[in-house]
Amino acid sequence: MPTENLAVNESHSKGAKTVTFDLNPCPESLDSDQSDKKDKKKEEAPPPPTKGVYIFPNGDRYDGEYQHGSDGSLERNGYGVHTTTDGSVYEGEWKGDKMNGRGKLTHPSGALYEGEFVNNQFHGQGKYTWKNNSFYEGQFNENKMEGTGQFTDTEGQMWTGTFRYKAAPGLRFELKMN
Repeated sequence: MPTENLAVNESHSKGAKTVTFDLNPCPESLDSDQSDKKDKKKEEAPPPPTKGVYIFPNGDRYDGEYQHGSDGSLERNGYGVHTTTDGSVYEGEWKGDKMNGRGKLTHPSGALYEGEFVNNQFHGQGKYTWKNNSFYEGQFNENKMEGTGQFTDTEGQMWTGTFRYKAAPGLRFELKMN
């Protein structure tokens, strides 16, 4: 009857510790199994990001960190600046070839969004400034002003409360007296 051996493997990634247990029926397979697993982990780990400039076929320009996908394509990951041919500029964090994390998107019209992005959308805390300098600062959900926030108009008058995309029932006007 074969004896069973218990192997404990520890790995550390970004401050997290992972412990796995392998139950191997025969001791002679223990060493070869561990080396095979180490080789597979090396193959599965994504390569570190590269920094550079890439010009897309449509003329858009990306200057920042990227990785090559398994199919050889460029995937934006890390910090970078993407400038479109129409003049839109995104400067910020990328993950999975999408705007993910903190960033700033400037439109050719002069409108500007600074804040959190999730999968190429305004999502989380942010500030959207229109070209006339009025702005909304607060929560966004899938590109919509949604949640607690504050709108300031071109004359500096402020309304605060809960926003629901294009509706904002029950806003409170903040009167400033000098």
